Amino acid sequence: MQIKDFSRISTQLAMIGQLGLSLIMPLLICIFFCYYLTAKFSVGVWVYIPGFFFGLGGSITTAYKVYLDIDRKIEKPKRDKDEVSFNRHI
Repeated sequence: MQIKDFSRISTQLAMIGQLGLSLIMPLLICIFFCYYLTAKFSVGVWVYIPGFFFGLGGSITTAYKVYLDIDRKIEKPKRDKDEVSFNRHI
């Protein structure tokens, strides 16, 4: 295995780990905050439901931002100036 291949594989594994943490951490933080509210201020257990959905929304938003960052880093083929596409007819 060459150094270049090892570097690419380790970068991809790091991105997978980052995506996993991006998905789970907002949800865990919101659930912990709900636990804190119920323990400290005696708020009802119903607070876990909106907390779960806020955590899920934060997870989706963070994962989408990670996806956009990865998509930006991928090299895309250059387009020819004379190429005709759907939006460029003339």
